[in-house]
Amino acid sequence: MNQDTSTQLKDKLRPLPRWIFMSRWLQAPLYMGLIVAQIVYVIQFWRELVHLIGMMMTKGGTTETEIMLIVLGLIDVVMISNLLVMVIVGGWETFVSRLELKNHPDQPEWLSHVNAGVLKVKLATAIIGISSIHLLKTFINAEHLDDKTLLWQTLIHLTFVISALAIAYTETLLAKAKSH
Repeated sequence: MNQDTSTQLKDKLRPLPRWIFMSRWLQAPLYMGLIVAQIVYVIQFWRELVHLIGMMMTKGGTTETEIMLIVLGLIDVVMISNLLVMVIVGGWETFVSRLELKNHPDQPEWLSHVNAGVLKVKLATAIIGISSIHLLKTFINAEHLDDKTLLWQTLIHLTFVISALAIAYTETLLAKAKSH
């Protein structure tokens, strides 16, 4: 193949890499959908908070266990919302386009060193936190649940923990290999 043929072939293939690179923008509607999901969680949080305040205002009040379960529900909503922020901001920055937040005073500290591996570890840690809240709610209500439910929820939580440890270990190995 001569030089002219090689150059012509490269010029013909240029649109394909360009289209492949532009395809990352197909994720934009997905991230917008996650923002809508976060709005739903904000509404859910306020409904639960109003419910808690309403329970406190009624005669006879409520039990400490009921308050604790509602507060744990609120914490759960906040943790899931935090998870959504990590996925939206970190995912956009990693896979779609830079957010150009370098000198912004509100830039999250973790965003300056986010990559796909760091994002996976952060997400796994957040999932463990959410699972922990659910497991705590289960243990508080243990008297109303059968042993099989308790066992399965505990096993599922342990699976999340083991998976997160495996992801973190793998990322550590990859970082060490990259530094060498």
